[in-house]
Amino acid sequence: MELPFFDPPPDIRLIAADMDGTLLDDAKELHDHFWPLVDALFERGIVFAPASGRQYHTLYRRFGDVADELVYIAENGAYLVCGREEVGSDVLDDDVVRRLVLAVRALTDGGADVGVVVCGKRSAYIERSDPAFRAETDEYYASLAVVDDLLDRPDDGILKVAVYDFGSAERGTWPALAPFAGEVQVVLSGEHWVDVQNLGTNKGAAIRRVQRALGITPAQTMVFGDFLNDLEMMDAAEYSFAMDNAHPLLRERARFVAPPNTENGVVRAISAVLGFPWTGRPD
Repeated sequence: MELPFFDPPPDIRLIAADMDGTLLDDAKELHDHFWPLVDALFERGIVFAPASGRQYHTLYRRFGDVADELVYIAENGAYLVCGREEVGSDVLDDDVVRRLVLAVRALTDGGADVGVVVCGKRSAYIERSDPAFRAETDEYYASLAVVDDLLDRPDDGILKVAVYDFGSAERGTWPALAPFAGEVQVVLSGEHWVDVQNLGTNKGAAIRRVQRALGITPAQTMVFGDFLNDLEMMDAAEYSFAMDNAHPLLRERARFVAPPNTENGVVRAISAVLGFPWTGRPD
């Protein structure tokens, strides 16, 4: 697909990118071309922020030698960390967490093949521990503890409750948790995942907080996403990109379209917009 071109290149100061379906390929890997790109961004004084539903600890581990140089918009914006220093968080009320856990248990009792992850600052917690569920949770949670009872877990600030649906989350868990809408937000964050967080907690709000802290405007911000938990992020940046593989509603919200995640779309689009000599072929 044709990449956008700007002459002169815009004065970008902040770039935020979702991970799954966006910056990562379908094997959940960063493209080799990402590393020289992020070095080039640092040389220009551009801040790079992974903006993900993933856990902070998982994100930090992913970025290796540059991990301390990044701003992390973790847990869909509920946890904002600069390198290793917490900047802000949005914690769920314990009673809401309790009722969500009970609601997911009721789904399971009714025959639904689902599992719940209670996501804290220090660790994520699960009580379902069969290999199929662990295969899904281990990918996203570097700090993960199995407990006998999620209602008797260690003391921790809970940022999010995530539910994995082995069927279709859009047809199963998402509508089943709709009664919670209004007191919390229930967001479809993937084909199999539903995330529950406080009202007003989202990646877009977190990006605006970063912008205010650093004196960066939406016109100096570029964002990339692929799914519905990226919607508000599109509104926080003048240079908003939906991946070519994105959910149709996200494509409608974004101003531009980047090549798909399977073709190194984020790196290619950044290179094209900023006028880097290398425009990033898919391979």
